[in-house]
Amino acid sequence: MPLNKDRFELIVSKLAELKDTSELMIDLAYSSLLLNSSHLAEEVSALEEHMDKQHTRFELLVLSCGFGPVESKDFLGLIRLGVATEQIADAGAEIAEVVLRGLRPHAVLKQAIEEAEETVARVTVSANSELIGKTLRQAQIHEDTGMWILAIRRGDRWLRPRPSAVIKEKDVLIASGYAGGEADLEGLASPEYSV
Repeated sequence: MPLNKDRFELIVSKLAELKDTSELMIDLAYSSLLLNSSHLAEEVSALEEHMDKQHTRFELLVLSCGFGPVESKDFLGLIRLGVATEQIADAGAEIAEVVLRGLRPHAVLKQAIEEAEETVARVTVSANSELIGKTLRQAQIHEDTGMWILAIRRGDRWLRPRPSAVIKEKDVLIASGYAGGEADLEGLASPEYSV
């Protein structure tokens, strides 16, 4: 039975979401390790639970397509791609677990962390933020604060920071940069709480 266009597009979008989530997890996991950030490691841990649910839904979606023997090889390939994204996500969670368990980093990594002047911040975009409705490109957060957006958490979804991503109220911006920029970022996201 041929796959209808809507079902095809849904499978494509769900596979792309799995891929993007697993890549984001690796990025955040390495950042949590390099910056020795339990905040980032906690985000990776939360993403792992989200990824498990996403992956199960993806497999059920593919399996519910009612494919015949001829198409089964192609659909098996889709399921294997989904499994590969899950394995990448698991690797990211294992990296973050090192930080969450408080394991001491190797002496070289420890010295690099101590010498770095970077920090990680999580800020929530409040109702009166000037960032609402702007794309990341328009917001120019890095130019104004020196902080790079690593991810945007929107409800139970995590978004990669594409320049075209539009910032919304209640978004949680996860950023890294020089420690001095954290207060500036907080001021942009939640001006009523900034000092």
